[in-house]
Amino acid sequence: MSNAAPAVERWLAWRYLATRQREGFVSFIAVFSLIGVALGVATLIVVLSVMGGFRQQLLSRIIGMNGHIAVVARDGILQATPELIATLKATPDVKQVRMTLERQALVTANGQTRGVSLRGVRFEDLVSRDIVMKNIVLGDPAAFGTRGGVVIGDRLRQQLNLRIGDPITLVTQKMNANGTIAPRYADYEVLGTFTTNRYEFDSSLVFVPIDLLQEDLEYGPQAATSIDLELRDANDAPRVAEALRKTLNRGDTRITTWLESNARFVGALQVERVMMFVILSLIVLVAAMNVVASFTMLVRVKRGSIAILRTMGAGAGTIMRAFFMAAAGVGIVGTAVGTALGLFICANMKTVGALVSAATGNSVGQSAEVDFVTTLPVRVQALEVATIVAVAILLSLAAAAYPAWRSVRVEPVEALRNE
Repeated sequence: MSNAAPAVERWLAWRYLATRQREGFVSFIAVFSLIGVALGVATLIVVLSVMGGFRQQLLSRIIGMNGHIAVVARDGILQATPELIATLKATPDVKQVRMTLERQALVTANGQTRGVSLRGVRFEDLVSRDIVMKNIVLGDPAAFGTRGGVVIGDRLRQQLNLRIGDPITLVTQKMNANGTIAPRYADYEVLGTFTTNRYEFDSSLVFVPIDLLQEDLEYGPQAATSIDLELRDANDAPRVAEALRKTLNRGDTRITTWLESNARFVGALQVERVMMFVILSLIVLVAAMNVVASFTMLVRVKRGSIAILRTMGAGAGTIMRAFFMAAAGVGIVGTAVGTALGLFICANMKTVGALVSAATGNSVGQSAEVDFVTTLPVRVQALEVATIVAVAILLSLAAAAYPAWRSVRVEPVEALRNE
């Protein structure tokens, strides 16, 4: 008897979903409620996955150029002694230690002048930066450590109309003995160019051998503005930074993480992500409300059938579970279809990006900024998809509860009297 009851409830649920002449409009609404749930779930998965892809790319470019943790002097120039470097390298979870000497300067070439950011780095530190070495456009940075040239952003090269091997003049400044500031000129050869699809890097960043920059600025061989640490996992930055503060225990240094340096940017991305999830969840909520409306109408249409079943001995629980299964089935099937559709679109996002490019009249490859948008980077996270599915199913079950409750409120005598 216990096995027969669920079978009867499933049969009733299916019969309630079947289209009949009287309740055809109700079934029509139920079908569109299913489509609404599916589209809402698919939209949530696609939009949040694309946002996750953009977030990952943006953060990887920021972190890839600056490191996960920065050790800087509280006042003036940091002395990167061998002992300090050794201590940082010995810290657990630290993958790479890089010295950086950074200064603002002017670059002149072919009668043009641009403001740039000079970064003095060691050759081994430059070649270990994937964001630079994997995005080389022209030239060979391998000569960086032997010929004393520079590696610059490709957009800067275009602005100055430079070619590989052309000379450029870097104008820095020095303090005279009497307190006045005098310009200092240094000539370098362009060895290579890179593009990171970040305008501020590609149009103003110049890598110089750190020993030559130290000499030009009249600093010692250990002078640096920061020591950047690359970790095996960027999320470990706060923990490793706190451990370094305790290990170094130096009042002349300050240790910051990439999260602290980009707090506003990271916070804005996080707020945008949460708000987008909430706003797009309203699509699923509206579809769930349609489920409530359609099955509440179905209960009213089926008042006579419910009354007959009750007089034949069907319990209130049987009727309630049948309506609950019918209404919940619409939401659950819609969630499954939407999840499959969303994952399918994410898996074929390159095709979608090409269609977007064609629709907007932009061709991929015409500019870094356009490519960054039209290629639509995607990062599908299992936890995020599971959360979307869970929210959609919970809303569907909640929507199914009210029509099920209404079905047991039908009084058989009153229902038959009105038939």
